[in-house]
Amino acid sequence: MRSLSRNPRGFSLVELMSAMVIGSLVLLAAASLLGSSGDGYERVGGGVAAEREARALINQLTADLATARFHKDGVIGKSTNSWPADRLGFLNLQPAQAQTDDGRIGDLCTVNYYIEDLTIGGKTVRCLMRGFRESKDTFAALGNGTLTPLFTPDTAIDEPVAFGVVAFEARPKTLDPNGRWVDWLQNPTKGPEALDVRLVIVRRDLAGRLKTTADWDGSGTGGKRLGSYAEAGRNPDLEVYGALIRFGHHENF
Repeated sequence: MRSLSRNPRGFSLVELMSAMVIGSLVLLAAASLLGSSGDGYERVGGGVAAEREARALINQLTADLATARFHKDGVIGKSTNSWPADRLGFLNLQPAQAQTDDGRIGDLCTVNYYIEDLTIGGKTVRCLMRGFRESKDTFAALGNGTLTPLFTPDTAIDEPVAFGVVAFEARPKTLDPNGRWVDWLQNPTKGPEALDVRLVIVRRDLAGRLKTTADWDGSGTGGKRLGSYAEAGRNPDLEVYGALIRFGHHENF
């Protein structure tokens, strides 16, 4: 007996084209998913980097202010820029290991904070700088009757403590008789009891597009995504951090 077998039928042109279309759609969906995952990863990574910058800065500022000594020549400068760039300058105590052998004659030093644009890798990066003057220079300035020169920015020796900082606000506060924090009024004999610090850091993706000072000011082509300082908390390209930090000793030194 002869067995009968059915000849296998190949795919028709319509079936092949349908399969190709379905396959293309699957590939496009996968590519889109990978792209969105990559964007999400980049956004999360940018947020983590900004948080790390902010945490390091606030820790450093808290440590400096913990031993701060108010002096009438100190700097508590309120910025009037659309993106605040406040300045700080004060006496504080620093351990021996924080100073050089040649520059150390005691523990009373000076520290100052300010925003500066640095050129890094051919691009402009807005940074928060920390200037530190050792006890030898500090006592010499006190002997001359003024600390002002010690608070003058000098990028040759000052160091950036945070990168991508588009705003730095440090507003002096004091306690009123009811125990509420209120604005400190300029006083040559008694300094603020705390500083209300607000920091705005640009996430990594946008920071890479800000290449000039105009961009960081929000007026250049690359800076349009910065928006306004008032809306910084709602801008997904920015990270906003705040802290109320005690000022160590607010009686005049």
